[in-house]
Amino acid sequence: MKNRILAGFAALISGGLIALGPQYLFKVCDQTHSGITQCFWTARAEIGVGGVIALLGVAYLLFGDPRVRLGLSVALTLEGILAALLPGVLIGVCDHPHMNCRLATLPALNVIGLGTALLAVVNALYLYKFYKAPDIPGNA
Repeated sequence: MKNRILAGFAALISGGLIALGPQYLFKVCDQTHSGITQCFWTARAEIGVGGVIALLGVAYLLFGDPRVRLGLSVALTLEGILAALLPGVLIGVCDHPHMNCRLATLPALNVIGLGTALLAVVNALYLYKFYKAPDIPGNA
């Protein structure tokens, strides 16, 4: 019970931080006169990734079956890795070394995304170790 609640709320909080952080807490730089920057698109993509992480956290709170929670932990691991890859590799942030997106947004999303993935892996290992599958009749 405690595992389900802690993991669910941790995913819910990290999903909210990933989705709303680039918009409000560790803001990306403003759009320039030359057009929309990479930072803008990274922030937009993180809204979707963070939203999925938050929804997985809600599902984690609702489902009690350890097998379902194990699957959700695997999904959270992949989503956390995706959240960390978006600003650094997949879309990126602007190249200016003194801009807020490079100084605040990139490290914050990396830490939150990889932290989410790490916690999900630890939780998956915990569930895998302590869950014992019921014996299926007829299988020898």
